[in-house]
Amino acid sequence: MKPQSMTGFARSDGHWQRYRWSWELRSVNGKGLDFRLRLPQGSDHLESEVRKRLSGRLSRGNVQVALSITLSESKLELVVNEAALQAILDLKARLGDRVDDGKLTFEGLLGMRGIADFREAEESEETIETRDRMILADLDLALDRLCAMRADEGDKIVAVLGRQIDRIETLTATIAADPTREPAAIAARLAEQVSRLVEASPALDDSRLYAEAVLLATKADLQEEIDRLNAHVEAARALIAQGGPCGRRLDFLAQEFNRETNTICSKSNAVAVTAAGLELKTVIDQFREQIQNLE
Repeated sequence: MKPQSMTGFARSDGHWQRYRWSWELRSVNGKGLDFRLRLPQGSDHLESEVRKRLSGRLSRGNVQVALSITLSESKLELVVNEAALQAILDLKARLGDRVDDGKLTFEGLLGMRGIADFREAEESEETIETRDRMILADLDLALDRLCAMRADEGDKIVAVLGRQIDRIETLTATIAADPTREPAAIAARLAEQVSRLVEASPALDDSRLYAEAVLLATKADLQEEIDRLNAHVEAARALIAQGGPCGRRLDFLAQEFNRETNTICSKSNAVAVTAAGLELKTVIDQFREQIQNLE
């Protein structure tokens, strides 16, 4: 599987009998995988299955999931409060001739508060199971669309990352090939620096100065940093080629890129090397920005 972006949006709609529903999925960057579910009243029993299906397809990102369910028509039933009705009838029996039987009509009973009420008819278990199965099937469809969008965005990010890695490699090669790193250039520079010090302070020991200069030149050598940068370039390309979630590991490599570049800039004693190092830092910052969008 190719690397995916963490940003995306998807929607799916469905209907069956008198039910209509709609799924909306929104995904943005996140350090881990976090779900925020909004399910309508009476659909809480779907939550565990929804989370299971999301976790099976996604590994990183803040994902907002919203389900709406509406009824195209009402299915009402009359519910009679048997206890209240019996209490009324018992009272009538106790009162006997003291009340007018003609006023205790069926319409009068229905009009009494708490005796009878209309409510939405309860569906059978089979109907609910069939509806829920179709709703979850549409969740899978929305997930397919979300993953497709994240994959498309991932392709674009990978293309940008590829160009940035190429640029890092080119700048590293520029630093490695800089003429100021040639042994002859280093020797000439050291000789000039020692000569100026001797002229300024004739009492200084020439051999000691040369020893100190050689030690400083050894500490200022950039080969280790160049080798590590090249190794990180190969590792970044391998991670991207491997596919799957790789954002965290690429972010670690970006930190290593930055560490080696900072060392190069601090050791540099050549304008061209410093300029290349500063450009490296810019490219690495852009590289890290892109990685933040990658799963």
